Amino acid sequence: MSLAWIAILLGVVEGLTEFVPVSSTGHLIVVGRLLGFEGERAATFEIFIQLGAILAVVILERRRFLLLARPGAATGLAGPRGCALLATTCLPFLTVGFFAHHFIKERLWSVPTVALAMLAGGVGLLAVERFRPPARITGVDAIGWRQALLVGLFQLLALWPGMSRSAATIAGGLLGGLDRRTAATYSFLVAVPVMLIVTAGDLKDSWSALGAQDVLPFALGFVVSFVVAWAAVRSFVAFLGRYSLRPFAWYRIAVAPLVYALVK
Repeated sequence: MSLAWIAILLGVVEGLTEFVPVSSTGHLIVVGRLLGFEGERAATFEIFIQLGAILAVVILERRRFLLLARPGAATGLAGPRGCALLATTCLPFLTVGFFAHHFIKERLWSVPTVALAMLAGGVGLLAVERFRPPARITGVDAIGWRQALLVGLFQLLALWPGMSRSAATIAGGLLGGLDRRTAATYSFLVAVPVMLIVTAGDLKDSWSALGAQDVLPFALGFVVSFVVAWAAVRSFVAFLGRYSLRPFAWYRIAVAPLVYALVK
């Protein structure tokens, strides 16, 4: 298969899975292994196409990000208060991730651990749906410091590759009393600064492995990831307006052993 088609397929996988609670890491491992696209170049490509998914959220939530940039806003998720709430959510993950980076790469980045994380995340989502408190917070402007910190602490679970950052943050939001759509929307907003910082750091370390021949497939994967992520985010929010996270939980539980079997 040509590199262009590989870029398209991986862009579709990234866009579909990055912001829904199913683990983009697990899916990219499986598809990359089946396509024979592995190694440092493949890892750099998988990092790069995340930028397309990030851009989709930035554009979809552009009004919210513009509100965050308003210095005079003093209430809700806007202005300095909104930025401080997002920082409260992001800092635990970024701090622990910075110090644990090498441990994660050496001990947790393997097919068995990713498959186990996908399984554990599915079971965890079922437990959250079963035991979460009644939703009392509707809309991201009603999020307070307690909820921001709780989501941030749950986001630490995403340091385990395969757990899914989206699953962890949405679960934290649900346990903090957010309704499903608010938890998902806040998860999208938090993803932008976290993913930009992590992606920039990873690309800085691996960019030297690329050559001029990689420009076109990388650009293609970026565009495909952007378009598919745009559609996936909109569909996911609409889905949560009517249904629970249980279908995603059962999907993870079913797919986890397949991930292990297919790529072991």
